[in-house]
This record gives sequence, C-alpha cells and structure tokens, in this order.
Amino acid sequence: MSVSIKVANAPVNFGVYHPDRAPLAAPELLTALAAAGYDGVDSGPVGYLGTADTLAGNLADAGGLGLAGGWIDLRYGDEDGFTADLPNLDATLDVFTSVPVTDPRFAPRPTLACPDNAERVRRPGRAHGTVADWPGFAARLQRAADRCRERGLEPVFHHHLGTDIESTEEVERLLLATDVSLCLDTGHLHLAGGDPVAALRDWAPRIKQVHIKDGSRAVLERTRAAGGDFHDAVRDGAFPVLGEGEIDLAACVAAVHDTGYTGWVVVEQDAPATGRALQTMLADQLTNRDVLRKAGL
Repeated sequence: MSVSIKVANAPVNFGVYHPDRAPLAAPELLTALAAAGYDGVDSGPVGYLGTADTLAGNLADAGGLGLAGGWIDLRYGDEDGFTADLPNLDATLDVFTSVPVTDPRFAPRPTLACPDNAERVRRPGRAHGTVADWPGFAARLQRAADRCRERGLEPVFHHHLGTDIESTEEVERLLLATDVSLCLDTGHLHLAGGDPVAALRDWAPRIKQVHIKDGSRAVLERTRAAGGDFHDAVRDGAFPVLGEGEIDLAACVAAVHDTGYTGWVVVEQDAPATGRALQTMLADQLTNRDVLRKAGL
C-alpha cells in the first residue's frame, strides 16, 4: 500500500535553536526519534544534524530517517538585509540537496520564515501591522522561493508568533501576493487567534507541509498578563503535549486526510532552550507520536 503521509519530529522539540547548544548529541537524538516511530526529522539549526557531507549518512545510520525540511529566516522587509541573507539560504539548500530522495512527495521543504520582530516577540498575537512595504516584502519572498525551486526543492512559508506574519489575515495577504506554498502550523495559528481546522481546509491547495502542534491560549494569556513575551510563553507551556491543549487534534487530522494532503506532517512542541529535563522531552515525543497515531496519522 502506498504511503501518502509520513510523520517527522524536530530538534526544536528539544530546545535546539543553535547547532552547538543541545541537550544531546545529534546521533542520539536521531536514534531516539527512530525508536519512537518517527519516519523523518526536521533539520533544526543547519549543522546540528550534519553537513552536506555527513547528513545523509547520519540519517541512514539512524534507521533511514528522511529529511522533512528546515527553517531558513530571511529579512524580507529589508532589501539590503535580504541580499546579505541569501548566502545562508544557498548554504542551507546545499545541505538539503545532499540528502537522496526516492519519492518527491517526501523531499525536504525549505521552510522560509521571518526572523524575530522584537515588538511582536514582546506582544505575541497582538502587534500586527509590522510590514511597512507589502509589495517589496512579497517580491523578496517570491525571489527566495524561486531560488529554492531552481535547486529542485519546493519551499514553504512558515507563519510564526513573534515574526511579521502571524495572523490569518497576514497569511492570506501573503498567499494572494505570491505563489509560495505554505507550511501550516496549527499551534502558531491557534495562538495568533486563527482556526487551524478551517485553515487546513481553506488553504489546502497551497499547503505543502503541516506542522502539527497543540496550543494553549490560556497559558499565552497568563504569560502576557504577567508581562512575559513569546519566549516566556514557550517556557510556560503554551505548546503542550498533543491532546493537552485546546486544539481539536482529531478534526485537524480529519482535515489533512479529507483534503488529500500528501507529504510530511512534522510534530512540533516548541521547548525552551534551557530549563526542561531531557527525559521529559524524550517522553513527550513518545507521547506525541502515540497520540497522533491514535488520531489517524
């Protein structure tokens, strides 16, 4: 029977935001994820799981894990900054294209995103309207997407709390202004006030990757009320274990199946860079895989 959806995990679930700052070495992380039943992994910070010379071998050594993609932020609101960021995009694509792909449905997706916007990090979900030049922003995003396609990879844009694109309205404006595919992140959209189930259905023709995470607006509100920012909300548990937040996971999975989605579903439960026990994070990812399997993925 042909498999149309595979499930990946991600280093961000272990608080890995820098290749040299991780609670465990990459081989151990990959081995643990394979043992937990994941089919693949997001790259995390490029270099952590391997370089263009070593990544394919590292994935093979961990039971043949696939590469789902990985985060690349570029300064779309600033022409000079965008130009300066392009070498990093090219270097990341070098890594991604080093991994052999036998089924194009499961090729890695370069995950195009914005860097943190300080005002929006301070006021997650509330500081809308930070894109001053939408035509320029969209044109530069389109250029980045075309650059990925020239290397044979289909990119996806990732909306994200604390960046210039958070809300449903901002995502829709971007989809209208470009032909860029979308990475639909259920947790980030929920915390930005959106409806992830409706989005999975409404934006289905443009969705080429799904990040499935739970979210708690209640936690986010408590963090904001205490004067905390987005990173504090992550520390406080705004992204809980699947099934312990407010998102209707079963409805999300049904939407994924009903719309005919094919490709990677990446389980994410963003963890803080420090302060969370490794064994807790490992146990969470076992639970997340079990919950998602019971939900139908």
